[in-house]
Amino acid sequence: MSFKRFAGQVGIGAMVLALAAPAQADELRDGVRAQMPALMEMYRDLHANPELSFEEFETAKKLATRMRAMGFDVTEGVGKTGVVAVMRNGDGPTVMLRADMDGLPVVEQTGLPYASKRVATPASGVETGVMHACGHDTHMTGLIGAAQLLVDRKDQWRGTLVLIGQPAEEIGEGALAMLKDGLFTRFPKPDYVLGFHDAAQFPAGMIGYSPGYALANVDSVDISVPGIGGHGAYPHTAKDPIVIASAIVMRLQTLISRERNPLDPAVITVGSFQAGAKHNIISDEARLQLTVRSYSDETRKALLDGIARIARAESMAAGMPDDKIPKVTVQEPYTPSTFNTPDFTEEVMAGFRTRFGESRVMKVPSVMGGEDFGQFLRASPDDTKSLIFWVGGVPQEEFARAQKGELELPSLHSPFWAPDAEAVISTAAEAMAAATLDLMPASGG
Repeated sequence: MSFKRFAGQVGIGAMVLALAAPAQADELRDGVRAQMPALMEMYRDLHANPELSFEEFETAKKLATRMRAMGFDVTEGVGKTGVVAVMRNGDGPTVMLRADMDGLPVVEQTGLPYASKRVATPASGVETGVMHACGHDTHMTGLIGAAQLLVDRKDQWRGTLVLIGQPAEEIGEGALAMLKDGLFTRFPKPDYVLGFHDAAQFPAGMIGYSPGYALANVDSVDISVPGIGGHGAYPHTAKDPIVIASAIVMRLQTLISRERNPLDPAVITVGSFQAGAKHNIISDEARLQLTVRSYSDETRKALLDGIARIARAESMAAGMPDDKIPKVTVQEPYTPSTFNTPDFTEEVMAGFRTRFGESRVMKVPSVMGGEDFGQFLRASPDDTKSLIFWVGGVPQEEFARAQKGELELPSLHSPFWAPDAEAVISTAAEAMAAATLDLMPASGG
């Protein structure tokens, strides 16, 4: 689906003028404005100095230092590089605000004066540039902005505020690592968890949300397909694993088109197909790498079971013996789907509509991308309500040009992604602080 069509579908094509209009005076908003010079300085520093997953040592130290300066009780090294900050302010609910910290192995090409020049070597072993190509620098800065607003207004709320700087979201392991290291046992378990993500498909300053499933289960699946090698001129003497693997690739698509309800979203993409080394040699193995996306755990299980069934059946159909069936490996840990608690989501968004106006807050379609934010709700499904929302980051002029078909916009993870950071940070800081004040009223609500 093209960006222009997507924007029109969710009704945001006419939002640019509304978003560009001056915001009305507001005490909380004035507090954000007063912070913006310092926050933008923080943002530029984080943007210029990204770190890869589980290597966020400098980044975590910067967050911890700022949190301590605000009066939080701060613990570092949770889940290897995670940061947890706690502020108790009387009796009341516990609210956890989360920001992810890691950058991506991407060589930045934004041309920004503070563009990253960092290089590092990820797990692939290939040295690369590092960039905040997913906007985690705006997430961390927005978190600090919201925290300062709340610290400055301690007389307006009661309860326990928990901030977390989460590592390794980009590899889907950081939230689980923090939970395994006692996030919900060593520290106050939250009644509410809030987070946001910048969006490369929405105009800067827009807030988007999806009640229920918002992001997908993400599974990485490897299939090793055995064959019997031989000479390319005599295929009858061999069992060609490329042919078997090709049949598997084609048959896998029927799991979506013929076995799943069309109203139950699911994706199977074969991202890699490797086999052979010479023109005239039939190899003895082919290797496939898949990404598998779903929302519900039931659909996930059906897809993974179906992949194993099809791989075995196509091998048997080619005449391979039982001791040479394909090996299907599902990588663990996987990234679970993110579910926004519906009633909680609508409650928060009603507050956002009152604060930001109807034109800036919009229900949007769920996506098949992944986010390990969903781990927090899964760790406490009976006691916790959870919400992650989008904050548009596309500069207004660029969004308007894209609507006219004059410009193709970069996506998240693109080396060209440069959000309107000031709009993202100011909107997110105000939104998270306002939601927290509503959830933790000083009067006891």
